[in-house]
Amino acid sequence: MKQAKTAKQQKFPSFPKATPPKRALRRYFEAVKLMRDEVMNFEAYPFSIPSIRHLHRLEFHPAVTFFIGENGSGKSTLLEAIAVKAGFSAEGGDKQLQFGTHDTHSPLHDCLRLERSFGAPTDGFFLRAESFYNVASQLEKLGSTFHAYGGKSLHQQSHGESFLAVMKERLQGGGVYLFDEPEAALSPQRQLSVLTLMHRLVHHQSQLIIATHSPILLAYPQARIYQFAESGITEVKYTETEHYQITKDFLNRHERMLEILMSAEEEDLESKQWRL
Repeated sequence: MKQAKTAKQQKFPSFPKATPPKRALRRYFEAVKLMRDEVMNFEAYPFSIPSIRHLHRLEFHPAVTFFIGENGSGKSTLLEAIAVKAGFSAEGGDKQLQFGTHDTHSPLHDCLRLERSFGAPTDGFFLRAESFYNVASQLEKLGSTFHAYGGKSLHQQSHGESFLAVMKERLQGGGVYLFDEPEAALSPQRQLSVLTLMHRLVHHQSQLIIATHSPILLAYPQARIYQFAESGITEVKYTETEHYQITKDFLNRHERMLEILMSAEEEDLESKQWRL
C-alpha cells in the first residue's frame, strides 16, 4: 500500500539535478545582437541606458534565460524589443493578437537582430504583467470564447488566476515564450506552480526568456541568468544574485535586519523633526 505524500512533498516541486534531456531542448533563438552601426545616438533613450549602451550580443539558453536587475536597468526594455522583433505586440499576447492601446514602446527593436536556429516554433506568447489587463480586454473586444484559456473570461478571474490560466491552458509547448515580471500577480505558492509549468514547457521543446525579480523563479535549474547593471550585462550564477542573497539574509536574520532598517528610519525622522 502506497503511503500518502507528506504536506512538504505535495507543496514543493522537485527538479532533476541536471538539465532536462537534450532531446527535449529546442533552441529557436540563438542570440540577440545590437546592430551598433545602426544606432543614431547612444545618448538618446533607450540606447542611453547603460546596459543597452554596452550591449553587443547575448546568447540565449536553449531552455530558460533570465534577465535581472534593478528597476530602470533595461531588462524589460530589451525583452519588449525582442518580443516586437519576434512579431508580438508590445503589449503582449500571441502573434495573432496585434493591437496597441498606447504606442509607447521604444525604437530599440529597429536596431536588433535575432539570430535564429534551425526549425520554427509552432507557438509563442508574450506575457507581461504591466499590460496584461489590456490583453484580456482586447480578447473580450474580439469576442473570444476563451476556449484556449480554460473556457473562462480572463476578466472574471483574479490577476493571478488569469496569469496561471494563460500558462496552463494557452501555452501549448513547441514555442518561444517571453515573460515580463510574471511574479507581479502571483503569491509565493503560485510562483512554485509556475516553476513546474516552466519545466513542462521546456520538456515540450519550448524556449523561455524571462525578466524577473523573483528569487523563486530564478531557481529554475541550469538556467542562464543575465544581470543588467551600470557596467553592462553579465552572466551570473543563481547564488551570486542579489535576489538570492538578500532574500536569504533577510529570512535567516529578519529580526536583526528589521531592527537595523527601522532604527535608521527612526533616526532620519527624528533629525527632520528637530530641524522643523
